[in-house]
Amino acid sequence: MLEAKLAEAGTLKKLLDAIKELVTDANFECNEEGLNLQAMDNSHVALVAVYLEAAGFKRYRCDRPMPLGVNLSSLTKVLKCAKDDDECTIKAADEADVLNLVYEAKSSDRIAEYDMKLMDIDSDTLGIPDTDYDAEVIMPSAEFSRIVRDLGALGESVRIEVSKEGVRFASEGESANGSVLLKKDGEIGRVKTDKEKKADKARARGEEPEPDDEEEEENDEEDGEKKEKKIKKEKVKKEQDGDEDVEMDEEEKEAEEFKPNSDNEEDEKSEASDDDDESGKKRKKKANGSSKPAKKAKTASKGKGKGKKEEEDKPVFDFSMNSHVSLTFSLKYLVNFSKSASLTSTVELRMSNDVPLLVAYDFGQGYVRYYLAPKIGDE
Repeated sequence: MLEAKLAEAGTLKKLLDAIKELVTDANFECNEEGLNLQAMDNSHVALVAVYLEAAGFKRYRCDRPMPLGVNLSSLTKVLKCAKDDDECTIKAADEADVLNLVYEAKSSDRIAEYDMKLMDIDSDTLGIPDTDYDAEVIMPSAEFSRIVRDLGALGESVRIEVSKEGVRFASEGESANGSVLLKKDGEIGRVKTDKEKKADKARARGEEPEPDDEEEEENDEEDGEKKEKKIKKEKVKKEQDGDEDVEMDEEEKEAEEFKPNSDNEEDEKSEASDDDDESGKKRKKKANGSSKPAKKAKTASKGKGKGKKEEEDKPVFDFSMNSHVSLTFSLKYLVNFSKSASLTSTVELRMSNDVPLLVAYDFGQGYVRYYLAPKIGDE
């Protein structure tokens, strides 16, 4: 049995709105880790991969792996009956032919329930190989949407070029040509491999990355050498500590002989306490006399905090490259991909020569990734 409860139906609505024009029928593969969908468009040019992790659901239960064959346009119609902030529960029994959807309104006692017929869809899950890309671009998803929409009005294809100059999107049409260049401030880094990215994520979580077999052997050798050095240091330290104890006793005796008189200490303490009392009175007077300026200072600090938060939330543009990459793609597909901009503020493009383009939208609960084959022979 499957039972998955989403905190907001809007997430699923946005997700299906983005992929429904590329894919008509597809299987949601359900297991204990979450929901997966993988399908190709009718022309077999683009591949869509969707993942919703179990941890992102308010409640999730899947007793055994099961496919849910759905028509995406029909599911979109059923989801339109829910408000974006409604809690959405998806239910399906083992070997069921019906998908049950329940919408619970947060602001009222309204509960709506719908049943949708499931389909038997024969589809093989394609293994997407791990690819080390030559260029990686991270940019605001709204900016990517604007670029492909504007260039789509001029021509049918776009050339995406990543070089030291920046990232260029260029389109040539019958009546007009256009290009957009995005430059980066600072040095251009290299593209990290998938292993390096996994290690960085593990460090960010406070975990130690899993080493390779060769690294494990090197680490074992280094640990053995470190232990030997540590034992030697401890022996030397013990020998030195014996001599230092004698020297410390002599120093303590000399310090006791030359101690200052206690009367002087008491005088100094009394003078310090008097100064503290006077300064405390002055502070109280200032606080009572100047309450208005203090309020102004508070409002100013609030404004500064907001500015900092806006800067942090603002999506950034960045790119890295191992080598020059220039590929041509169909704008019709990229415009469809850009509809996922409603899910997240950032999009990631990964490219290598003669390899499909990866357009990734990673959001809090999972991701949607598109793979698009480049056009051959177009310059």
